Amino acid sequence: MEPAALREEGVREVEEIVRRQDAWRLTRTINLIASENALSRRARALLGSDFNHRYAEGHPGARYYQGTEHIDAIEAKCREAIKEIFECRQAEIRTISGTNANDVVWCALAGHGAKVVANALPAGGHISHQPLGGLGKFTTDILHWPRLEDGFRVDVAKAKDLIVRERPKVVLFGRSLILFREPVAELAPVAREIGASVIYDGAHVLGLIGGKAFQDPLAEGAHVLMGSTHKTFPGPQRGVLLSNLDDEQWKKIDRVAFPGSLSNHHLMTLPPLLVTAYEFLAFGRDYARQVVANAKHLGRSLHQAGFAVAAADLGYTETHQVAVDVSAFGGGAPSSERLKNNDIICNRNQLPKDPPKKVGNPSGLRLGTQEMTRFGMKERDMADIARFVRRVLKEAKYVGDDVVAFRRRYQSVHYSFDNEAASPDEAPEPETE
Repeated sequence: MEPAALREEGVREVEEIVRRQDAWRLTRTINLIASENALSRRARALLGSDFNHRYAEGHPGARYYQGTEHIDAIEAKCREAIKEIFECRQAEIRTISGTNANDVVWCALAGHGAKVVANALPAGGHISHQPLGGLGKFTTDILHWPRLEDGFRVDVAKAKDLIVRERPKVVLFGRSLILFREPVAELAPVAREIGASVIYDGAHVLGLIGGKAFQDPLAEGAHVLMGSTHKTFPGPQRGVLLSNLDDEQWKKIDRVAFPGSLSNHHLMTLPPLLVTAYEFLAFGRDYARQVVANAKHLGRSLHQAGFAVAAADLGYTETHQVAVDVSAFGGGAPSSERLKNNDIICNRNQLPKDPPKKVGNPSGLRLGTQEMTRFGMKERDMADIARFVRRVLKEAKYVGDDVVAFRRRYQSVHYSFDNEAASPDEAPEPETE
């Protein structure tokens, strides 16, 4: 076989693997990964544009390359749309992920050796907030918020004492497992009194914040809100920084973003982000409310099915997430694998009771409702999902065929401008095992 023919065979293999991914995850699975979402058809169609090939260092109108006029137009419109959604004065949209956005803030507002208060991993804190993550590149002087007995909420009284006693440079809110609002309004005034920066990592809940279905950290006193644009905010994979700082204060963050942390940014995802922002301005509040309603109903349905759902006495959740203790079924690792083998996709997750190093097989599952909401599911469908989970974990039954049949009813993306979205008959054909 000629070398070119051999390599072209490899290309066909790549195309086939991608086709299988699309057919499996987009059409046949119940996706409950809390950090994922789906682009609308019209947003996704723009990912293959010439923007993939180009560079655009700097800001629109002040680039270091020529030929960026159309890129400038998209980026400027995108920044204004994001500012409108979040009702904020400043928006940095060039960061390419939530963790990249976090790094900008750590550099600009924390710096080397700063004392920081953040959420611990078992309390849902993100790995980038820990000494072994992105923040650890700048400081290991990281204290953890005191928690109430439920483990998911900050003890406000003790937290106030901690801030006054330890005088951190940064107080950091936000979690990877986040069921309830963070006490920004209660603690921001105390932090500001000692000159601390108040930071909120809203990666998971950005769409709920923008959709007015959750707390508003900037209005409650945060200096900066970071976020991912592909979790509850249903866009392409990028990061944003939002703030109401004045122009002079904002310059430090702007300069760290470019040239401190970025050269060119991923231009191919800018047009899909702008489309998603326009969709969100039209439909975001209805979408966000339904995401939370679905999560509450999923938690209730799983609890009624006999599962140890976290925070049942607190209403299960105020976000898109539900946490379930599956210790009785061997832990989060085998439970998530059994569900995956039935085309129900979720991830294992630490719960507050878990030791900090129990990451390989923690006691919990983390379930998110945002993507299935985006595909049109409502409360009644959450009850069906809970029944599937019960049959898999409690009854040890195979329900994969039933899951695929159920999922085939939900193939088009809602809360979007996909007025001519593919019908179930036109969608990619699901794979057979």
